[in-house]
Amino acid sequence: MTTEYDIETLRKKHDELNRRGIQAAANLETYTKQLEELKRELEEKYGTSDLDELQAKLVAMKEENERRRAEYQAHLESIEKELARIEAEYNAVENAD
Repeated sequence: MTTEYDIETLRKKHDELNRRGIQAAANLETYTKQLEELKRELEEKYGTSDLDELQAKLVAMKEENERRRAEYQAHLESIEKELARIEAEYNAVENAD
């Protein structure tokens, strides 16, 4: 069942749809420009804007960070052990006197 509208109502509806269409086109243009700018920034910074490649790079970066963190922790632990050894030697010499 179709409702009949008078010409003024139809004209207002047309104007509203036209306004919304213009707004949608403007939004599309803005979002397209933003997307292109983001892609350019990604290309400059990471050498790609491909989502799969970026995700692979992120995984690799996380793995590298974890490797470096583990190395740093091991280094600090070795320093701590060496300091404990030196301290024990010092205390042994002090107590021997």
